[in-house]
Amino acid sequence: MLRIKKLDIFIAKQFGLLFLGTFFICQFVLMMQFLWRYIDDLIGKGLTIDVMAQFFWYMGLMLVPQALPLAILLASLMTFGNLGESSELTAIKAAGISLMQAFRSLIVITFIIMFGSFYFQNNVGPDSNQKLAQLLISMKQKSPELEIPEGIFYDGIPNCNLYVQKKDLKTGKLYGIMIYRMTDSYEDAAIILADSGMLQSTAEKKHLVLSLYSGEWFENMQSSELGNSAAVPYRRETFVSKKIILDFDGGFNLTDASSLSNNAKAKSLSKIKHDVDSINHTYDSISRSYLKEYNVRYYNLARLNNKADSLKAIKEGDKVNFDTIYNKLPSDRKLIVTNDALSTVQQELSDLDFKSMMTNDADYIIRQHDIEAIRKFTLALSCLIFFFIGAPLGAIIRKGGLGIPVIISVLVFIAFFILDNTGFRMARGGMWAVWFGMGLAPAVLSPLAIFVTYKATNDSAVFKIEAYRDFFMHLFGLRMKRHIFGKEVIIEDPDYRKDAEALAQISNDITIYNKVHRLRRLPNFINVFFKYQPDHEIERISNELEKIIEDLSNTKDKYLLHSINQYPILSTKAHTRPFEKKWLNITAAILFPIGTGLYLRMWRCRMRLYRDLKLILQTNDNIIRRIKEM
Repeated sequence: MLRIKKLDIFIAKQFGLLFLGTFFICQFVLMMQFLWRYIDDLIGKGLTIDVMAQFFWYMGLMLVPQALPLAILLASLMTFGNLGESSELTAIKAAGISLMQAFRSLIVITFIIMFGSFYFQNNVGPDSNQKLAQLLISMKQKSPELEIPEGIFYDGIPNCNLYVQKKDLKTGKLYGIMIYRMTDSYEDAAIILADSGMLQSTAEKKHLVLSLYSGEWFENMQSSELGNSAAVPYRRETFVSKKIILDFDGGFNLTDASSLSNNAKAKSLSKIKHDVDSINHTYDSISRSYLKEYNVRYYNLARLNNKADSLKAIKEGDKVNFDTIYNKLPSDRKLIVTNDALSTVQQELSDLDFKSMMTNDADYIIRQHDIEAIRKFTLALSCLIFFFIGAPLGAIIRKGGLGIPVIISVLVFIAFFILDNTGFRMARGGMWAVWFGMGLAPAVLSPLAIFVTYKATNDSAVFKIEAYRDFFMHLFGLRMKRHIFGKEVIIEDPDYRKDAEALAQISNDITIYNKVHRLRRLPNFINVFFKYQPDHEIERISNELEKIIEDLSNTKDKYLLHSINQYPILSTKAHTRPFEKKWLNITAAILFPIGTGLYLRMWRCRMRLYRDLKLILQTNDNIIRRIKEM
């Protein structure tokens, strides 16, 4: 029978309070990041408070599923970090409660949040995305004088295409203006050129006033009475300054939602499935019509080739030389044939480009729908993955507050964002399969979650900085210096006579070792990798020396304290062989680049050991001399 224990309630309360706080923080950060992307569409548009309120409301609803995983990661990391820092987690383990049992209540809460996130994305999110998309398009269409780009034609004004070479953002003045005004047809369009100008809205926001300076106006005067006559009169006007009134409703009007029918983010799973079937059916019909068209074309071509003369020529094995036929033609006929061939090829290329664009658009729309369908599952699943990353990390690090947990959460979320965004872009572009691109981030982070959970349940020191520091220092041959300071309270004085005798013996052993092993010479390659003989002498000398240093550290003599700090920390095995196991040494020797590098590294360690032993002999003499003086 499932029972709710007091520990579960206690941990759930700790997590709940932190989750609420971190959720609103994450929501605020994501909203500010989203707002920064569209800040240009909001500033200076004269939007009312109710429109801005709708924008922030729908934006907040849309970003809720993205804020939930990050909030779970940060809250779970802080919860168990606080428990570990206050030794409560230690007390829980001492009571015989495993870490997974401590996770039990939060796992249930995380599952509830995960299913809630999926429900939110499938039911509330689509409507929020639809409303937000409508608002963004409507905002972009408001106050077009602020939206006119440089270097491309702008068609946001009805019956008018406007080109601006340069725009002064401070004064709002436009330079290098070209305007195409359309009325009833393309034949009677007006072309207006001007050196500079200003575009402003009227007070009632129903018209635009375009003030132009130093330009020309070209306009066809074609009317319905002239019909299709080639003699079309036109008007040309040169002006110093001119004002043009353009009809434009500058008030805020919500865009029709029908223009966003292909917005996959604004659809639930059932709607996505229905629309993908409809899109596939529609474009399958188009593809079948293309296939039928080509079949008819090639069938007609086959019929032409089945003429009696052609068939007879093929049976007789005659080969048609088109160059010979072409050279026999007159010059005017050659020109006609060449132009016809070029026209046919260009027409075919244009037709193929158009059909390729149609099929590529269909594939792109279908991929977008598939991506959004999978994203609803992966974004909900990330809540569970982030919990099993955050909670074990908190138990391992045992640091609460907003310091280390925030740093780790940001790093994990950045990794998730990069993987998810990369997979999304590659899947959207068709370079990767949709399932692979959208499953990249969960596939990479799931093993990480399993790894840290395993390490946390087994009390492994994953983030023990000293272990990593010692490993890399050993790898690169780095050492730490001694830092021995005088003690304020000394319980037992050093045995100076005994220490001096021991140091003299160590000096004698070092002298013998140097004569036997000749550390300055290159080591024997065969003996190092294939015929290794154990050498524990330096290890014994190091242990004896450390005992003497520990005893002498109780002295009050500053000279002795300074002298024992001069002793190097010996590397006792690096000069003998690369690895402890014989088969690893043989393998390293066979792999030429690796074996050579290890061999040279060992020679370097032997030279360093030679210098260290020389320094020990000198320090021993100084300490022995000082002890005799005392």
